[in-house]
Amino acid sequence: MDTSNFLKKNGIIKLEKLKDSIKRFPDGSQYRFEVPGIQKPETLESFLDALDKYEVRVHRVTQTKGIMLLTDHEIIEMADMARDAKIELFLSVGPRAPYDTSATAKTPEGARIGYRLRGYDNLSYAIEDVKRAVDLGVRGIVVYDEGLLWVLNKMRRERELPTNVHFKVSAHCGHGNPASALLLEKIGANSFNPVRDLQIPMLASIRKAINISLDVHMENPKSSGGFIRHYEAPEIIRKACPTYLKTGGSVAAHHGYDTTLKEAEERAKQVLLVQNMINRFYPEATMSSIGVADLAIPH
Repeated sequence: MDTSNFLKKNGIIKLEKLKDSIKRFPDGSQYRFEVPGIQKPETLESFLDALDKYEVRVHRVTQTKGIMLLTDHEIIEMADMARDAKIELFLSVGPRAPYDTSATAKTPEGARIGYRLRGYDNLSYAIEDVKRAVDLGVRGIVVYDEGLLWVLNKMRRERELPTNVHFKVSAHCGHGNPASALLLEKIGANSFNPVRDLQIPMLASIRKAINISLDVHMENPKSSGGFIRHYEAPEIIRKACPTYLKTGGSVAAHHGYDTTLKEAEERAKQVLLVQNMINRFYPEATMSSIGVADLAIPH
């Protein structure tokens, strides 16, 4: 059997002609908005205020510095605000190679390890990090390690974690093809953020292979390319939905950036700019309402 037929038999298909995706979120919508880099309670408060100012809808905020860098009080405060706003709060697993004693992770070649975990102890620390956030009401977790995802999914299946906890695989895992995406879905991912610079046909091939949401960067900090693709938003929705449009990254200098109160407002403004593109070039696209049932809203 040739390679293309073998891949096709296993659900990985080369798209000769791009067709619009017929897949949708459980509520029937095509897209949602995600804003990353909201690292602490006061920044989240400023951001939520800015959403009212710009009259835009955001469904998910993501904290990227790590659960272990937040106090219990800060986590509870952020969870309360997100719950009141009826949006998802995703916190990132804290233990990761660059925070560890790894010298390799800090070298140009060793940086390929990304934010993955080294050794048994760090895997255990990461699980405890997640358990702490979940115990404080958080229901969205950003994962940087495939092995950790597999363990967390088993814990969820065996009711060691609540069944409504959602796991989002970060772009920092470095995945960008349909086989990798399908593997991540099978080991427990509810949401997949491919590498940031995939072209629309590449995103479409991943969409064909999986059913979970694709989280696509609309813009990026300079440290990860600095490119902005607002004009592509309508076509990304058409070909890759259901998708979270991950917006506001160009405000940051780098990943894990500690967004200021002013910059939180700027991130909300970036959502408005992307929404305007959608309204202009694909006005019939359907966006989820705030608070729909499948969102990982804190408890």
